[in-house]
Amino acid sequence: MSKAHFGLVGLGVMGENLVLNAERNGFSSVVYNRTYSKTEAFLNGRGASKAISGAVDLQEFVNKLERPRRILMMVKAGSATDAVIQQISPFLEEGDLLIDGGNSLFSDTERRVKELESKSFGYIGMGVSGGSKGALEGPSMMPGGTKASYDAIESLLTKMAAQVEDGPCVTYIGPGGSGHFVKTVHNGIEYGIEQILAEAYDLMKRICGMNCDDIAKVFAFWNSSEELSSYLVEITEICLKTKDPEDGSDLVEKIMDKAGQKGTGLWTVVSALQLGASVPTIYASLNARVMSSMKFQREKGQTILGLTSFSTFDLGSISDGMEPIMDAVVLSTIASYAQGMEALRLASKEYDYNLKMPSIAQIWKGGCIIRSTLLKRIQDAYNLDPQLPNLLIDPWFAEQVVRRLPGLTRVVAAAAQAGIPVPCFTSTLDYINSYRTSRLPQNLVQAMRDCFGSHTYERIDKEGSFHTDWVK
Repeated sequence: MSKAHFGLVGLGVMGENLVLNAERNGFSSVVYNRTYSKTEAFLNGRGASKAISGAVDLQEFVNKLERPRRILMMVKAGSATDAVIQQISPFLEEGDLLIDGGNSLFSDTERRVKELESKSFGYIGMGVSGGSKGALEGPSMMPGGTKASYDAIESLLTKMAAQVEDGPCVTYIGPGGSGHFVKTVHNGIEYGIEQILAEAYDLMKRICGMNCDDIAKVFAFWNSSEELSSYLVEITEICLKTKDPEDGSDLVEKIMDKAGQKGTGLWTVVSALQLGASVPTIYASLNARVMSSMKFQREKGQTILGLTSFSTFDLGSISDGMEPIMDAVVLSTIASYAQGMEALRLASKEYDYNLKMPSIAQIWKGGCIIRSTLLKRIQDAYNLDPQLPNLLIDPWFAEQVVRRLPGLTRVVAAAAQAGIPVPCFTSTLDYINSYRTSRLPQNLVQAMRDCFGSHTYERIDKEGSFHTDWVK
């Protein structure tokens, strides 16, 4: 009996779809799940009549694979991944390759690469984006590890990945945990854009008095533009138009206003701040999810503190795409990408990842959750200037900022007067205003630090460090 090309550990939805993707592209597979009943159900269901076999235990699983073995793990991040590695390692041989396709913390992947490579096994930490549908039809994949390990699976990944006009949505990211770091930043940008679109919906509903069908028309308008055409805008329109089958009302209005999270947004913010990257829009989206979880407290807060009464504000019309709100969405989306790319730029230097920014933009253009036409502009910006410090100063993006800033300002002001929280819009406005200000008030902060702690300060008129005896 011939050996299988490819092995999968973990038959969750993503794992199932990835192995079906590989089989469709000509790679026979063997699958293993901790509970064999799950394996049997898959083989008798979606995996029936395909070049996919199962294994009862890890030794049988490994024995069914051709050498060098290529094994994809789709298990929960953290201790579960370490447990699988520990359990399967005794059955591996020199040259075999493990691939972690889950959302792992990049520093964990750094450790695992070193440990596994020391045993002559290959190890790839690979971010996978696209959800269940993307996994099946073609995701965006971000593999990091040694180049030799990537070369061993390149033919498999390039066939499995989403395809766009300039190639497959996969590339060698870099050494160590770089692939998972890029995926973490991807998820942070995703958090930002989801919250941005939710804030736009909230303003149209509460300030403009629009129903879900009319708001959906605005999202359709936005999705036809270069600046906002994207997967997330597309599915937001779908969500707004979907009706409850029980009574025909808007389904989204019956969903509890509590957003879940799996931790990658937090990883993005913490990692970025450790690098000295400013990510206020992304942080605001993370904090918005935290606030949403405080449902009981918010209900009590509304009872005690009340809601602001406000007059109607003119924020555009359906025919012009609610232009001021569109300005706010465009600039906040740009800010999310800019902040994410800044974190990647600094990580590339700090961790010697040598990240190729145009390539990262390219592999995000298809398959993944944050795919959008804006990524072509991001790709062009970094091709024009590989050392670009921030997307905001690229000529095309700078023109967007200058033209749309009055609309963003108008929206933030209206929301503040109406008592409606728009954390991403507000943080974006502060971010842009800070970035375009050559002198900030932190001179006074530094004076206070020197006053209470003798931390010294620099002067604008002479070189060196200075200290003043402020309290004589």
